[in-house]
Amino acid sequence: MHEMAVTQSVLDIAVKHALRAGASRITRINLVIGELSGVVDDSVQFYFDFLSRDTIAAGAELVFERHPAVYRCRECKTDFHPAGYDWTCPSCGELAFEVVAGREFRIESIEVEDRLTEGGNPVE
Repeated sequence: MHEMAVTQSVLDIAVKHALRAGASRITRINLVIGELSGVVDDSVQFYFDFLSRDTIAAGAELVFERHPAVYRCRECKTDFHPAGYDWTCPSCGELAFEVVAGREFRIESIEVEDRLTEGGNPVE
């Protein structure tokens, strides 16, 4: 159910901004999803298809850009991506780190059709 709430938020934000910009339709939503976010692309797509019916986002393409997890060693400040379950720093061998990337989930951009140019004619 986590993806349903997240997807509803994405839809609400996209529609709000598209309407504010005077768009007639959302054609594409570009999402950035971190490896550690726990968000499953297929689930987001499933819920989006269901929730966006009867909105200006119906039929919009969702594009998922995955970002890897990045850890920073607290001892030597080296950024690294762990190999499997080995979370030791590859530079100094310490097991003291913080997550600096990989938890993100955001809308990177929204592509729309403008009401003013719909079908090549101004819309009133």
